[in-house]
Amino acid sequence: MKLAALQSASLVRRLVILAAGWSLTVLLISAVVLSLLFQQAALRRFDQGLAELIDNLLAGATVDATGQVLAPALTDLRALRAYSGRYWQVVEPLPNGQWRIIVRSRSLWDAELAAPEDLVPRLEAEPGQPVTYETAGPLNQPLRARASRATLPGREAPLIFMAAEDRSPIDRDVRGFITATAFAFLLLGIGLVGAVVFQVRFGLRPLFALRREVASVRRGKAERIAGAYPVELEPLAEELNALVSHNQEVVERQRTHVGNLAHALKTPLSVMLTEARQTPGPLSEIVEQQAEVMRQQVDHHLRRARAAARTPGRGERTDVAEVLDELARTLSRIFQDKGVDIDWDCDEDLVFQGERQDLLEIVGNAMENAAQWCRGRVRVRATPLSAERLRVTIDDDGPGLPPERRPEVLRRGARLDESAPGSGLGLSIIDELARAYGGDLRLDAAKLGGLSVVIDLPRAET
Repeated sequence: MKLAALQSASLVRRLVILAAGWSLTVLLISAVVLSLLFQQAALRRFDQGLAELIDNLLAGATVDATGQVLAPALTDLRALRAYSGRYWQVVEPLPNGQWRIIVRSRSLWDAELAAPEDLVPRLEAEPGQPVTYETAGPLNQPLRARASRATLPGREAPLIFMAAEDRSPIDRDVRGFITATAFAFLLLGIGLVGAVVFQVRFGLRPLFALRREVASVRRGKAERIAGAYPVELEPLAEELNALVSHNQEVVERQRTHVGNLAHALKTPLSVMLTEARQTPGPLSEIVEQQAEVMRQQVDHHLRRARAAARTPGRGERTDVAEVLDELARTLSRIFQDKGVDIDWDCDEDLVFQGERQDLLEIVGNAMENAAQWCRGRVRVRATPLSAERLRVTIDDDGPGLPPERRPEVLRRGARLDESAPGSGLGLSIIDELARAYGGDLRLDAAKLGGLSVVIDLPRAET
């Protein structure tokens, strides 16, 4: 599950997590290893001091004529001060596995160095090899001790020379080193993570720039990807430009086919209508009627084909205010006998992401339908919905439309009043063209009392 989540994460996050995780793991292992090496090195130096103390005891200890062991006159002041933390003693092993203290340092006072129960057998098992162990001192301080078995000249029975020292200072040094190392490696880890983030962001900057250029092409602000990119991304930029060019060629071919089809069909239909009108009769009326229906259907399907060939984002940008002004002046002249008052309002920076002809057809059909059915007032409002969407609302003061009958008028060829002129294709064409641009059409009740046509369309960045 975690691996799948990492694979679906962003490329920046994936690279940062992997690089930072690896770096922090290496730092953690390095900190642990350094701490262990420092501790071992400190203990080796500590053991060397104990070994030197035992060697001094062996070198300076003597046996008098009575067989009594005499301690050397050591100059270590710590061994002369009671409970100073540096101790030594010489013991004689007994047959029962115990020992008897022969001589000890003044620092022990009346105490003795404790040792593990198996110390004597371990020394006897490996003659000449010292044994190092941990024990507690007279004041319960932690001691590190070292014991060695040897024989003095003039004495046959072997003796055990033991030396110990308080290891609290070395433990403090190790803890201080670990703390300093952890703090230093923590700062280093934070610096490495910051460097990784900067490296990834800087290294992927061309990719982010390419994404912005592709978005500009999609939104119509640019026609091609024109930036200079590294050798790894240059082929991708070229392929994207080739794809954009291919799509443009496909759209142009579709438009050419649509134009050819329109010319091929409309001319014969016009001839048929002309001939039928010049030859009155029952057959002529049927031909004229059916030819008119055929022409309307051809117009409808040609519009659908042209809408399907649209590619929002090819760079088309249309000022909405200019289109509304043109439509309002045109429709006012067409319906001047009716006295229609067309009031329109639009934000100055509102731009439609698409072709002018399509916006004229979408909004023009809706405004013409409102002017045809209104009593005298049509109000048009164009407002932004977001950075990528705009809305055009056309209200009229006509009879309106009951909610249950509104879906019917969006069906191709549907007409709620057969006595009114038209083919019933206006709202259907608006709906199809709006959907071709990723928008939609909604019918509602207008505040003026009639029908409200609400059209959502893609908005181009200004």
